[in-house]
Amino acid sequence: MKEELTDNFKRIETAIHYIRNHFQSQPNLDQVAENLNLSPFHFQRLFTDWAGVSPKKFLQYTTISYAKEKLKEGKATLFDTAYDAGLSGTGRLHDLFINIEGMTPGEYKNGGEQLEIQYSLTESPFGNILCASTHKGICHLTFSDDESSSMGELMSLFPNAKFFQASNPFQENALKIFHKQWDHLSEIKLHLKGTPFQIKVWEALLKIPVGELTTYGDLAKNISHPNASRAVGSAIGGNPVAYLIPCHRVIQSTGGFGQYHWGSDRKVAMIGWEAAQLQVV
Repeated sequence: MKEELTDNFKRIETAIHYIRNHFQSQPNLDQVAENLNLSPFHFQRLFTDWAGVSPKKFLQYTTISYAKEKLKEGKATLFDTAYDAGLSGTGRLHDLFINIEGMTPGEYKNGGEQLEIQYSLTESPFGNILCASTHKGICHLTFSDDESSSMGELMSLFPNAKFFQASNPFQENALKIFHKQWDHLSEIKLHLKGTPFQIKVWEALLKIPVGELTTYGDLAKNISHPNASRAVGSAIGGNPVAYLIPCHRVIQSTGGFGQYHWGSDRKVAMIGWEAAQLQVV
């Protein structure tokens, strides 16, 4: 069994290496499977179980990562970027960005130039918070131990957006969650962008009840990717909205609390605080 797991890992490693080195030719499932001497069906199932996404999705992520780097440089046109990435035209580049990034290639290239973001700084039981929102909902929420650093992180995500220090109903409603006003919360609107796999993980996190915990492995099983604990961990680490998307409720299978983007001590405090609040009710 152990030997089989090792062999499968090597196959996935080889497949990932192949896709990353040949993405500009946009290889199909049969071509990648043939390189591994596997049937397309077997390869599709094996790769999805291990990587957490299908080979096609992994190819798309690899392609768009390359396209994003080209657009960041600011030298290539959309046509040139699509061509260099191995796509048939700007239409495919557009569809890829809409499906994965939630924005057009032009919007990404402009770094949110037409976007207006309001932000506010406030206190919570776990330290200062920077909360930011667009006209659609909360786009960023972080524990802010250093205001300058937190603002820098926010602005790096939307480098050309216009920022205004102001609170609004989106923020005010969301922040009630830190004051145990759970019965008075309206639906919290979020405006997030992420890969389909990230969004799937974040949706699963939202289903973990207050005061309860799960493990990375169980979360992977809940989204039907039992062998994708590492990919689940990466998606959890990419959560842009602290506490509202409760990644602090995920612990290690050994019972250890594990790491947390905003500090492991804060994670322990949050878990204890939630348990205490439920006991008071």
